Amino acid sequence: MLTALLAGIGLCLSIIVAPGAQNVFLLREGIRHASEGRRHAIVLAVICLASDIVLISAGVGGFGYVVENVPWLFDVARWAGVLFLTGYGLFAAFRVVRPSGETIDVSSAERGEPDPAPAPAPDGSLGSVATATIAVVAQRTKGALLPAALTCVAITWLNPHTYVDTVLLLGSVSTTYGDARWVFALGAILGSAIWFAVITFAARYAARWLRSPRSWRVLDALIAVAMLGLATALAVG
Repeated sequence: MLTALLAGIGLCLSIIVAPGAQNVFLLREGIRHASEGRRHAIVLAVICLASDIVLISAGVGGFGYVVENVPWLFDVARWAGVLFLTGYGLFAAFRVVRPSGETIDVSSAERGEPDPAPAPAPDGSLGSVATATIAVVAQRTKGALLPAALTCVAITWLNPHTYVDTVLLLGSVSTTYGDARWVFALGAILGSAIWFAVITFAARYAARWLRSPRSWRVLDALIAVAMLGLATALAVG
């Protein structure tokens, strides 16, 4: 049982830590919203983990056999992934040419603190100014989270490599453990949880290096190259 658990953790980590669209996206979003606290990054990490739980369970449960016998599903997923990754890469390239002037409050990001609260009025109350400020900050954060969550879902579920790694690879390997295959699946899920926890907290420390718009242009250039490279690999593969 322990062997199956450790094998699941090790195999999942060996697959998931490779640079990919999902990891790049999580890092950028975690860095970009580091000064707002951990909520944004945690929500995205939970989406990725929940997706892995569904896919790993499907693979171990035998869905891999179904997918192997319906090859056209991969063709549909592959070209949908090509279009999505190409679009995301082009948007990143556009941000290199037309930067938004994005910066991070590094001191707050490193401490994990949200935006500072407004100073009290002379009478000691925060009054309507504070209420309006809190409302604006809450609306900005909420407004940024929904499109990020939808993008995260698309990057995860429109990437054929996701199905190859989780459904087919992990699903096929799990069959070698017989009755302990669900222990193997649990190990794989734990490996996924470990990685997303690491990448979520690593983004906060990476924020200290992105103190200027120039740093963001370099990051977006790397993202554009990675996304367009992945789209090309999917198209020709």
